[in-house]
Amino acid sequence: MFQTEFAFTLPKGYVDRDGNLHKEGTMRLANAADEILPLKDPRVQQNPGYLTIIILARVITKLGTLPAVDTRIVEGLFTPDLAYLQDLYQRINAMEIPVYKGICPHCGKEIDIPVNFTEAGV
Repeated sequence: MFQTEFAFTLPKGYVDRDGNLHKEGTMRLANAADEILPLKDPRVQQNPGYLTIIILARVITKLGTLPAVDTRIVEGLFTPDLAYLQDLYQRINAMEIPVYKGICPHCGKEIDIPVNFTEAGV
């Protein structure tokens, strides 16, 4: 089955205005709109670093018992939590490198040969 949502636990956790700590959450795979539409946002046009905030607010589907996750919540994350979520986003949305079966010319055994088209010709 194709996995589209990924559970996570923040290293520090988000503290809401009532002092409640929220650490457990879910992030979904990004779609094209998640990466394209925020580029039109004036906050991103004024500060390209804000792109991360908007994208994470779009793909985090759950954080603790919060009713929703928006840019205000992402802005309020501690730095280690923001870094953790950026890394998780990159890992779950990374393109998998295709692997082809081949025969080792030295030993004759079947081997997996990774083909990274993004680095082809480098």
